Amino acid sequence: MTGILIVAHTPVASAMLGFAEHAFGVLPERVRAVDIPPYEDIKVSFERVLEAAKGVNSGNGILVLTDVMGATPANVASKLDVPGLSAQLGNVIVLTGLNLPMLMRCITHRGEGLEQLAAKALQGGQNGILRLGSKVSEKNE
Repeated sequence: MTGILIVAHTPVASAMLGFAEHAFGVLPERVRAVDIPPYEDIKVSFERVLEAAKGVNSGNGILVLTDVMGATPANVASKLDVPGLSAQLGNVIVLTGLNLPMLMRCITHRGEGLEQLAAKALQGGQNGILRLGSKVSEKNE
């Protein structure tokens, strides 16, 4: 089973994990969250993320979900996807733009391989963004 690690600004990661527990009725196995508080030293953040990654690792890869591209959580998480750590962690894929449909898709399809899971996560995240209500006017004003 692929491990899932949520790395986001405080309190987004914990809130996402709380939602998963609420939606599934139990805390999903091998899913962890790491909140990155403002002003925390990046080395400290990385050590916490690395420990959490080791905790979800079952040898079938780790999918890391982060909130915002270019922000500290994504930058810290991207350091897991380097050749030196592959001996400890195996394959790691980091995705940004985390939303609830993406997380739901990840948890429900965890039995699939890492690459397939990453593709399903991206698809779920994109397909989960919809406009409700009336259509946008096509006039150029």
